[in-house]
This record gives sequence, structure tokens and C-alpha cells, in this order.
Amino acid sequence: MKRSEINRIKSQAHAFIQSFGAVLPPFANWTPEQMRSPLAETIRNRGLGWDITDYAQGRFDELGLFLFTLRNGEAKDLKSGRGMLYAEKLLISKDNQLSPMHRHIVKAEDIINRGGGDLVLEIYASDPNGGVDRDNPVTVPSDACPVTLQPGEHLRLKPGQSVTLMPGIWHAFWAERGDCLIGEVSTVNDDRTDNVFEEPIPRFSKVEEDAEPDFLLVSDY
Repeated sequence: MKRSEINRIKSQAHAFIQSFGAVLPPFANWTPEQMRSPLAETIRNRGLGWDITDYAQGRFDELGLFLFTLRNGEAKDLKSGRGMLYAEKLLISKDNQLSPMHRHIVKAEDIINRGGGDLVLEIYASDPNGGVDRDNPVTVPSDACPVTLQPGEHLRLKPGQSVTLMPGIWHAFWAERGDCLIGEVSTVNDDRTDNVFEEPIPRFSKVEEDAEPDFLLVSDY
């Protein structure tokens, strides 16, 4: 992705978030210099902040995702079973923009439609080898009620609705009927190691520096 495109997407995303009355933490407005300072050490170490990816495919509007990580614990918390065991993000899925099929090794997550269009998910269990099981139904909790999906059936979340996905559950998602603001509440999140994609694509984009950065991405840390 070009840095100029990333700057533009961030500005549009920030305005979209604010249109729902949501306010981001102060470090959302920090300059690159502030984000490189000692004060931001925990922010950098925990991967908090802006995250914009096209999965290195060069077609963000079709295949991509915007994320802002608000809070995150550390892997050592999970190992001890005490402390900050959780993470929280805001995401934006543009209308018909695909976040591709993937699963997580450690992370369990609630995905919540916070407003805008519908959020549509394609969900599968894992087969015995850890691949996508497209032959059998899968049951997931949606707002604490079990929902069973037949292979290839889509789960549609209206604003306010949510789904809980445990580790090993394969999922892809996109918005329909307008861009969608998504909340994610999860176990401690490590996007460097905990994403398994069905197709071999990178999680983070390679950035072409055609302009000065207005801010830093988590992948810049």
C-alpha cells in the first residue's frame, strides 16, 4: 500500500468512527515522533493503535480491513492465568470488502456489529488436520444463543448483534448495505503469530513510502 493511501484511509476511518459518537484514546492523535518516544513504549509493545491492511494484495477496497487496537494484554498474562487477559479493537469493514478466511490459534473473540451496514460472516469448524471443514455444520453462540450453520450458510449480524468465535473456528467476513463499524473483544491478541489464513497471504501490508506518514501503523513499530 502507498503511504498516501494509508494516510487517506485513516482520516476517513477516524471520521466514520466519530460519526457513531465513539471517541478514540489520546494516542490516536499522536504524531510519529510521539509514538517513537519512551512514553509510548507500552503502546508499541502491545501493538495498540492504527492498523490498515490490504493483505499485500494491492486492492484494499475489495480485500482489506481497517483496525484500531484500543487495549491489549501480553502473552505472559495468559501463561500465568492472571492479569490483563483481554484485548479490544474497533474495525471497519467497507461495503463488500472481504476479510479473508482465517482462524486463530489462541484468541477467542466476540465480533460485534456496532453500527452501519450488515456484517456477514462465513464460518466453518476445523477438520482433524486444522483445515477448513466444508462438509459439516458448525454451531456458534450469537448473543449467547446457539446458531447452527450449514456448510456455506452465512451468518448475518444486524447492528447490535454479535457472534462468539473460539480458537480454531474459521471465518471470513464483509459488510453489506453500507460500511460497518465492528467491535472486537477478545483474548490477548498477537497478530504476528496468531492468524492462520486459508490462502498463504501476509497479515500486514508492505508500505510504499510515497509520502510522509501522518501517523504510525502498528506494523511500523
